[in-house]
Amino acid sequence: MTSLFRQSLPESAARTFLTSTWRPSFGPVSMDLLVVDFTLGPIGLHVSILSLVGVLVAYLIARSLF
Repeated sequence: MTSLFRQSLPESAARTFLTSTWRPSFGPVSMDLLVVDFTLGPIGLHVSILSLVGVLVAYLIARSLF
């Protein structure tokens, strides 16, 4: 939805607010399991207002079906 809104909305404060993303990240995370040693990171997630709205809508639809 964010990409669609970036392309279709005209340049405005609403477009900037709805399409801005935040990327919380953490890492690197190391694990030593005696036999295998590996490192993951940094791990990040893109969060935007529209993605949160999409999750909320999906939750409400799933709740109404079950």
